[in-house]
Amino acid sequence: MKLKHSLSGKSLEAVISEVANKDYSAIKKDSDFSFDWETEKEYEVYKIYLLSEENRILGLMSLIDIPEEYRIHLHLLEVSKPHRGKDKALDFIAGCLIAFAAELAIKRGYYGFVSLEPKTLLIDHYQSNYGFRQYGRYLGIEGSASQTLINKYLGDE
Repeated sequence: MKLKHSLSGKSLEAVISEVANKDYSAIKKDSDFSFDWETEKEYEVYKIYLLSEENRILGLMSLIDIPEEYRIHLHLLEVSKPHRGKDKALDFIAGCLIAFAAELAIKRGYYGFVSLEPKTLLIDHYQSNYGFRQYGRYLGIEGSASQTLINKYLGDE
């Protein structure tokens, strides 16, 4: 998968993998992350990093597998501070993580169904940028919308 350098437009190869126990202490010390990721250990936690810089985590997400509802719930998503907002250094971090969750949901037989409970200010962002639809207080993506995300963000794999 590729991330995009915001200024140059250059593509950079990225990798998503599960967070290892040794990563949690580094994340806790990293001032670029605001959440206490130690509390997410009971869930599936994934990190994204550049292939060329394995020790520099750019984003994190925790997922809850809910097989009885055929969905994966995206419990927490955080992009490191330098890569947030309009002046971010790298783009596509959140998109790659969300697409990865959608791909897992397809592999697990959930038809790509991923849900999340967004902050109110982010509802429009998730709908317009990632194709989520509102289901009460949750947002969800599935089926062809999930496949579109996978093709866009993970398509070169």
